[in-house]
Amino acid sequence: MTDTTFRAYRIFEENGTFTRKLVNRSVIELPEGEVLIRVKYAGLNYKDALSASGNRGVTKKYPHTPGIDAAGVVEESSSPLFKTGDEVTVTSYDLGMNTDGAFAEYIRVPADWIVQLPKGLSLAESMMLGTSGLTAALSVKRLLDAGQKPSQGPVVVTGAAGGVGSLAVKILLKEGFEVIAATSNLDDSREVIEKLGAHQHIDKSETDDQSGRPIVRPKWAGAVDVVGGNTLATLLKACKYNGNVTTCGNIGSGELNTTVYPFILNNISLLGVDTQQTPLEERKAVWEKLANDWKPEGLDNLVTFISLEELDTYIQRLLSKKNRGQVVVKL
Repeated sequence: MTDTTFRAYRIFEENGTFTRKLVNRSVIELPEGEVLIRVKYAGLNYKDALSASGNRGVTKKYPHTPGIDAAGVVEESSSPLFKTGDEVTVTSYDLGMNTDGAFAEYIRVPADWIVQLPKGLSLAESMMLGTSGLTAALSVKRLLDAGQKPSQGPVVVTGAAGGVGSLAVKILLKEGFEVIAATSNLDDSREVIEKLGAHQHIDKSETDDQSGRPIVRPKWAGAVDVVGGNTLATLLKACKYNGNVTTCGNIGSGELNTTVYPFILNNISLLGVDTQQTPLEERKAVWEKLANDWKPEGLDNLVTFISLEELDTYIQRLLSKKNRGQVVVKL
């Protein structure tokens, strides 16, 4: 294609200070890759907020364009897997981390990062789900693969008002589980949790045990955790016999101080969930589930659409842990 100018949300560094600007870029400045995609929608994730703040654990070099989730239309392709006009999604891998990401009107990526948009999902819906939906679905899949059954009792979901947590609640409900939604504060998340349809709503006083005991009275049969730290330790020590606990995030802490007793006395399994390096075939299979059996009803009620100009405000809300539901950038 002829060289094209497009808008991008760009992070700059000068003497250790990071600034965020909307700039015009040229397609020829994009990194190498087999497929050029015109971005229509981009998801906003916590990792994007970290990248936009200069977190070197996420992004090593600046200037940089964040955005780990993109949905759009193929503009050019040198790969036989994709042709001009294909509707596609790209989630995780290195997009938005050290490869210029989705907060721009164009991205260029390797063909093996791309998934054809599944039938049953629109481009907008794919970003209403995005990495959060993929993470939630992989978390539920890990529970099911480990043998978790609704008959064992309720499953608690932490961060239930956020992106991953809210979608995990919806998927678990589809699988017939009784779901306990856990949030840091009951009042500011009450409306979101009511929309989700969880059976019970609890706050951090229930998921942040300070007793110092290695095991406490069982409160749930399994868990999906996005918080980490003492919350994850509490989920383990308060889980019923033969339960499973998944961990996929660390918005509270990356530390885990626990004992062996939940594992050797209550037969608890701790299951890690990674989205970034999930193999392509498994990724496609999970997307098919999200487009069909696991597609949450009322996605519109969980999503806020914003423009590139509004990204600063919503990034700050994410960093302050005040965001509720999914945020999607419409380009």
